[in-house]
Amino acid sequence: MNDQTQTPDMLIATLGVRARRAATMLASATDAQKVDALRRAAQALRDQSAQIIAANARDMENAAANGLSPAMLDRLKLDEARVEATAAGVDQVASLDNPLGSIIDKQIRPNGMELSRVRVPLGVIGIIYESRPNVTADAAALCLRAGNAVILRGGSEAKESNRAIHAAMAEGIAAAGLPADTVQLVPTTDRAAVGALLKAAEFVDLIVPRGGKSLVARVQEEARVPVLAHLDGINHSYVDGAADPDMAQKLVVNAKMRRTGICGATETVLIDRAYGQGPALVKALLDAQCAVRGDEAVQAMDNRVTPASEEDWDTEYLDAIASVRIVDGLDEALSHIAAHASHHTDAIITQDAEKAECFLNAVDSAIVMWNASTQFADGGEFGLGAEIGISTGRLHARGPVALEGLTTYKWLVRGTGQARP
Repeated sequence: MNDQTQTPDMLIATLGVRARRAATMLASATDAQKVDALRRAAQALRDQSAQIIAANARDMENAAANGLSPAMLDRLKLDEARVEATAAGVDQVASLDNPLGSIIDKQIRPNGMELSRVRVPLGVIGIIYESRPNVTADAAALCLRAGNAVILRGGSEAKESNRAIHAAMAEGIAAAGLPADTVQLVPTTDRAAVGALLKAAEFVDLIVPRGGKSLVARVQEEARVPVLAHLDGINHSYVDGAADPDMAQKLVVNAKMRRTGICGATETVLIDRAYGQGPALVKALLDAQCAVRGDEAVQAMDNRVTPASEEDWDTEYLDAIASVRIVDGLDEALSHIAAHASHHTDAIITQDAEKAECFLNAVDSAIVMWNASTQFADGGEFGLGAEIGISTGRLHARGPVALEGLTTYKWLVRGTGQARP
């Protein structure tokens, strides 16, 4: 029975069986084999660049005809430079340290048994993503390097590009003697296949969604498999009364405006009423072509400021827009963040070390910063290499999720004949 005649549940089950088999084979592969597979996959991407770009051109034509926005078209587009960057990203993953087999901790019990916790692969990972076809290669590389098989389900707008990239990756992996089923691509754009993947707990150990809020919300609502995700990046930069004005202005403008469409961008700026340069800070944002929506105190600072609504404090703009509020000190800033943050990334700008430590300890977010731009919320900037995404949950992995986040651990017990009394 071919893929076209299978129901979505049957299709995912078929892919799942193959993925489980591949994961078992990967468990006995050496790290050198995995590195070789990724090197070969990167070269296959380069060798097949023309085919990948031709496939992408078909996607671009269809997307333009369907009215995809210019920003989304840019995310979708591939050219020689972007294909090379994708291949270089796979090479970079191959050069990362191997997380598998590392000993997290070890102890010897009073009865002489030796216990250790050792990193092992998760098993099979399902990744559901939109628009950017380079994710096909990035996700495949990260999962393989951490010893996992992966089932990829890309967006319909990038189906031709994803198929071409997947074919190159599979060719390189097979050439290294590892199973091509290590990386599988769901061959249909039927939305029912997503639902089937989300329910496939027998075959899939973790689901990672990468895309817009509606996709992540659907995954979290329907999944019967553990999910590693975040919904929003409603990030805050709090300018304390003891902040250095030059530093505050530089960091706030950078945190908001360097790249407005990434999940690490600051969306809300909180300014301590005791901070003496509030008007200059608001002016710097406005002069950087950032629309400012503020409370009454902020509106009084510049006539270009528009009123902020209650909804603004809970909005991820992903655009050149910032909500700005005046607060009475650290406690009110912490209360605002607790009420409105998405637990992604929040920062304090201050020269008061005691206040900074209080902020670092009190804010319950995956990433909490002192005197740094929230735009640093990125696995590469953290020295982790490529990342699969940023998790705002509290279980398994939190913050930038790279190779270590795609592993779990098992207990190894070495005895000398101990029987429990």
